[in-house]
Amino acid sequence: MINTPAQAAKNKEPFSVLLLAGLSGAGKTTVINVFEDMRFFSIDGMPLKLIPGLLTVLNAESLAHYRGIIIGMESGRYYSESEYRKLLDDLRALSGHVRLLFVDAKTDAVIRRYATTRRPHPLESEGLGLEKAVETERERLAPLCNMADVVFDTTNFSIHDLRRHVQQRYAAQSEQSPYFKVHLISFGFKYGQPADADMMYDLRFLPNPYFVDELRAHSGLEESIARYVLGQDPGKSFLARLSDFLKYLLPLFEAEGRYRLTIAFGCTGGRHRSVAVTEAVGRILKTLGFAVSIEHRHLELG
Repeated sequence: MINTPAQAAKNKEPFSVLLLAGLSGAGKTTVINVFEDMRFFSIDGMPLKLIPGLLTVLNAESLAHYRGIIIGMESGRYYSESEYRKLLDDLRALSGHVRLLFVDAKTDAVIRRYATTRRPHPLESEGLGLEKAVETERERLAPLCNMADVVFDTTNFSIHDLRRHVQQRYAAQSEQSPYFKVHLISFGFKYGQPADADMMYDLRFLPNPYFVDELRAHSGLEESIARYVLGQDPGKSFLARLSDFLKYLLPLFEAEGRYRLTIAFGCTGGRHRSVAVTEAVGRILKTLGFAVSIEHRHLELG
């Protein structure tokens, strides 16, 4: 069993098993990626008859680090309504929290997407033109669409719109561990700037403990350095203004569907000022409810 009553009580929420089906070109890959970013265990292209066996092998212990499972059903192979219904019945016998998601889009939208990507539709191998292939697949998948618990119509969605829509709909499953991550990096300019930073702050205007004999050997992880850098202006007022700015800015990134933002703080050697500011910002963002990770890239070099 994927989810026993004892396990559900321990987790205080059901362990979700999501099946994903839909038209080719409607956005299934994007949906899979969004759930993977929200820490769902994901498998794509799974043959229908192998899915019950997969859930039998998996268990709550092996999936302890995931919020749920999302399984993308194979494309290009189709079954009868009775076969699809039997699959759902069998899966719900294994887990009481199975949901079927279906990704749909109007034919003209799918055709435009295939024209952009220049990839062949799976049914074009049967000698069908693109429009006929889309309509034929729609007919073959109609039983799944009718059985779906949720249908995503992506006709008017960009990739970013779809990502945001899925995140918002399933936000309740992410409340205890937010899917929007903020990664903070401290670094030294003398060793090179981080290429993975979305935002970067140059802290070389702050007082430098390196030039104070009794502080030089310490690092920004220590209280004495934090007090020296941030205990008075300009550090104190800078941190206050930066906190207000990030408090305003980060929810805008989150609402736009971003799942990760990397902010880098640099000083000369990456040991004193950048480390102290990174630690202080990390504490502030955690109190605001953000999931924060910290990396001191050049601490031991500075």
